[in-house]
Amino acid sequence: MQTKTSFISIVGRPNVGKSTILNYLLGVKIAAVSSKPQTTRTKIMGVLTEKETQLVFTDTPGFHKPKNKLGEKMINAVGESLSGMDAILFVIEPTAELRENELELIKRFKNVKVPVILAINKIDTVKDKTELALVIAKMMSHYDFAAVVPVCATDGRGMDDLLEELKKTAVESIHYFPDDTLTDQPEKVIAAEMIREKSLRLLDKEIPHGIAVGIERMRYREDGSDIMDIDATIYCERESHKGIIIGKKGAMLKKISTYARQDMEAFFDCKVNLQCWVKVKEDWRNREGLIHNFGLD
Repeated sequence: MQTKTSFISIVGRPNVGKSTILNYLLGVKIAAVSSKPQTTRTKIMGVLTEKETQLVFTDTPGFHKPKNKLGEKMINAVGESLSGMDAILFVIEPTAELRENELELIKRFKNVKVPVILAINKIDTVKDKTELALVIAKMMSHYDFAAVVPVCATDGRGMDDLLEELKKTAVESIHYFPDDTLTDQPEKVIAAEMIREKSLRLLDKEIPHGIAVGIERMRYREDGSDIMDIDATIYCERESHKGIIIGKKGAMLKKISTYARQDMEAFFDCKVNLQCWVKVKEDWRNREGLIHNFGLD
């Protein structure tokens, strides 16, 4: 059997559903998803192997104007992800008006010379389907996309069609990952992302982007009980934020920990004993050393 592989970069502005698409294609959550923009901070790789074809996805941070050193690193990650790829998956929402950062991405496509597939996500928000036809026509006037696929990554509409278009970009090649691989991310990174995602979902707008998560300990117990002990620290930028994350009598921290533990148990397929603490690291998003320590560079 001749094997085929395609390395695919998923790009788009913040909050269009890039991580949701990746998680749906893989059938498991490896990338943080929330309604808040800039949820993804680093390049998260996902691997999907079906028979002879292996698709290696890179889910990038949303393309935006950076406001701090962390933001600058996020944008650099997007630029790096466009080079050396076999294809690009460009994700937008169903609107004919492109934003400045989306137009900038299209300019970059013209320099990479690989197929660009356009996924118009969140079609469940479009009541009049003629509007969708107008969006497609407008997008094709901006760029000659290899394919345009309307999808809804939350309920699966159009996702099979999208997968078939992505498979067409695969070229004869070895498989670079074992066929049962889902991601190149270490387990500690996956666990940290799960905690950060629950924080994003549950906390106020301003606080989550000032949050980083460090996994201090992650190991199975040696008593044969198949229980994994995980100790995690949630870092925030202000003392006032620490109180909000912990919540009244620890209620918010307990809720974050409970939801994160449920995701961990499903992903790692074992019982998890998760302990979370909260510490303050002022202005860490502008401190190179701390960005490096949190694995965000």
